[in-house]
Amino acid sequence: MTLGLYVHRETPIHRVPAAVKVLTLVAAGVGVFLVPNPLWLVPALAAVVGLMVLARVPLGETLRQLRPVAVLIVVIFLVHGWFTSWTLGFLVVLRFAVLLLLALLVTFTTRISEMIEVLERGFRPLAVFGVNPEKLSLMLSLTLRFIPLLFEKFQEIREAQRARGLDRNILALLMPLLIKTLKMAGDLTDAIDARGYDPDRKPTDR
Repeated sequence: MTLGLYVHRETPIHRVPAAVKVLTLVAAGVGVFLVPNPLWLVPALAAVVGLMVLARVPLGETLRQLRPVAVLIVVIFLVHGWFTSWTLGFLVVLRFAVLLLLALLVTFTTRISEMIEVLERGFRPLAVFGVNPEKLSLMLSLTLRFIPLLFEKFQEIREAQRARGLDRNILALLMPLLIKTLKMAGDLTDAIDARGYDPDRKPTDR
């Protein structure tokens, strides 16, 4: 089982430290909501697209990851345009697009081991409150990796069920997805156990 969307390339974006990428993503998550004018976000969106081109991320894989949320973006735009204003709808969609593409860029250019290490360092101060930073960082990293993987599996199941004329049956879509998810979780657990990973051990015990 392949986790994540990391694609190895020799580019400046790949060489940027994982900590810088994560902090940039967090800062962007805050910054886009401080921008009141959608026209100000157009250069930001263009910049993210330019970074993706510089990182040479695969276009086909990017489009495949964007396909499941394309309908959601259109719905958000129409709902805001109908009930509030089209300008606000455009602003919300641009915010969503910037964050989504930036998250994909980080995922394509950052190894999961690097992501876990960065998150673990960031969560380390929470240890005084009884939080295990290693468990939390592993959980969040795997969550980020599993989201696009589940989208991909859902697309596969929907195409298969559509060929059988069952694409309108919710249970026919959700049950295979649930089974595949549990199977992937089981395989992941076995892989972690096989490597002797134990986040409860102290650093001195390793």
